Amino acid sequence: MDYQIALNQYIQATNTHNFDNVEKLLHDDAVYWFTNKSCTTMEEIRAFFENAWDTIKEEVYSAKKVQWITVDENTATCLYTFHFQGYMNGEFISGSGRATNVFVKEKEEWKLIHEHLSR
Repeated sequence: MDYQIALNQYIQATNTHNFDNVEKLLHDDAVYWFTNKSCTTMEEIRAFFENAWDTIKEEVYSAKKVQWITVDENTATCLYTFHFQGYMNGEFISGSGRATNVFVKEKEEWKLIHEHLSR
């Protein structure tokens, strides 16, 4: 399914630590909800990603137990457990939390329009 490919591409782009790669997969109206912040503009989303990559060096992000809870011709929503690992202040760290991603199909391409992460 194309929406599943979109999720995989999004995870891969995140792991490049280059927001330009991530942005290509985002809807222009994307909204992110994090545990301690909401981002409603591309500039805010970029700043959040770049700060996270600067804080956790060599971060590897992954999605486990992906469950597609709604899918139709133009929208797809999934839940998953996210995992991360990397180095913070020179020490190896890892963690996980819950994620919700909403994709919309626009001009035959699936774009992420919403992500909600919580620990």
